[in-house]
Order: sequence, then structure tokens, then C-alpha cells
Amino acid sequence: MTKIKRSWERLTDEEKDMAKKELILFFDKERGEKIGVIAAEEILNFFLQSVGPKLYNKGVLDAKKAIGNRMEEMLFDLDDLIVL
Repeated sequence: MTKIKRSWERLTDEEKDMAKKELILFFDKERGEKIGVIAAEEILNFFLQSVGPKLYNKGVLDAKKAIGNRMEEMLFDLDDLIVL
């Protein structure tokens, strides 16, 4: 049976592991705070749940706009091919 992913679970395990490592390094370097893997995972999950869907939707809308613009350009190009 295929597991249904929630909207914020769009990262691979490798991407999640890298993000957690980056969070741990960020807190250490920028804030002088030591956090562990569990805290990093909780922070990552919080942001993926709260901001992830908004970023995803923004990406879809941006792609839709880009495709629409390109389609409009192609229609103009096709109009130029019409023989009168």
C-alpha cells in the first residue's frame, strides 16, 4: 500500500537529514546555542507544517504564471504564421 504523504512531507529523508544538520550548525554558529537532532527535527517539522504549504503553493502559482506567459507568446508566434 502506498503511504500518503502530508503536504509538508515533501522532502526526502536525505534532504531532512541535511536540513537538520544545517539547523544544528545555524543555532551553534549564529546563536551560540547547542541543540540536538530531536530539537532540530521539531523546528524543521514546525516550519514545514506552517510555511511549507504556502511556499509550495507559491511555487505552483509561479509555474502556472510562467506557463501562461509562454502560452501567450506561442499564440502570438502562431498568429504570425497565418498566411493572409
